[in-house]
Amino acid sequence: MNSGPPAGTLTIAGKTVSRLGFGTMRLTGPGTWGDPTDRDQALAVLRHAVHTYGITHIDTADAYGPHTVEHLIKDALYPYPEDVLIATKVGMVRPAPHMWAPHGHPVHLRSCVEASLRRLGVEQLELCYLHRIDPQVPLADQTGTLKALQDEGKIGHIGLSKILPEDFQEAAKEITVAAVQNVLNIHDRYDPLVEICRDHSIPYIPYRPLDAGAAAPGGDVRAALSWLLERGPHIAPIPGTSNPKHLTDIVNTVESRAWT
Repeated sequence: MNSGPPAGTLTIAGKTVSRLGFGTMRLTGPGTWGDPTDRDQALAVLRHAVHTYGITHIDTADAYGPHTVEHLIKDALYPYPEDVLIATKVGMVRPAPHMWAPHGHPVHLRSCVEASLRRLGVEQLELCYLHRIDPQVPLADQTGTLKALQDEGKIGHIGLSKILPEDFQEAAKEITVAAVQNVLNIHDRYDPLVEICRDHSIPYIPYRPLDAGAAAPGGDVRAALSWLLERGPHIAPIPGTSNPKHLTDIVNTVESRAWT
C-alpha cells in the first residue's frame, strides 16, 4: 500500500482524487474491440490501481469495447469506494474494430447516458464527457442534452473531449465545463486548452500521455509523465495499461518525487 495518492491530488468534478489517473481504453481486445484476452488480468489491474496504488480517478468510455470496459469496472470495483471518481464518455459509435465515429444526436446521447448508468450500476455519472463533438449536430443541442440530464440528476458534472478553443467558448455558454480531455504528450506538445483551463481553474486531462508507448521508449515512462506533470498543477494524466508490471512502473515513476 502506498503512502499517498500517486502524484498528489487535485479536485475533479467536486471530488479530491489522485492526480495520476488510470485510463482504461487498453482493457479491451485488439482494435479497442470486445473482451480482453485475459479478463481476470484486466480485473486485477483495475483492482490494483485503486486498492493497491491509491489511484482514485478512473477514466473510461462507453465506446471502449464498446461497453466492455464499463462492465469490467463494475465487476472489478463495485461497490465503488467513496473517494473514487469514475469518469465516462458518450457520443461515439463503433462500427467495427479500429473504427470510431461521433454521434451527437440528442436521442442517442440520452440513450448512451442511460445505458452507462446501468452498466456502471450507479444512479448518477459523476463526470460525463462529450467524447467527440458531432459536426452534423449543433453543439448547443449536444451540450444542451447533457445539461438536461445534469438537471435531472443523471449527470453530476460535464466534461469535453478533443476540443478547440472556439468549442470551449461556445460550450461554456450552455454548461459549466468541469474538465477538458485533449491529447498532450512529449510528441504532441502544444494545446491552447492547457492555458485556457489553467485560467478558468479547470482540470486538464491529457489522454494518450505516453503516446501508446512511443513517448516512453524502452518502457521508461519517467520523462513522459514528468513533462506532463510539470506543465501545471491542473494537469492530471491518465496513462493506461493492461499489464500489472507496467502499472507498477507507472506508479513508481510518479512517486519517486514530490509534485506541487
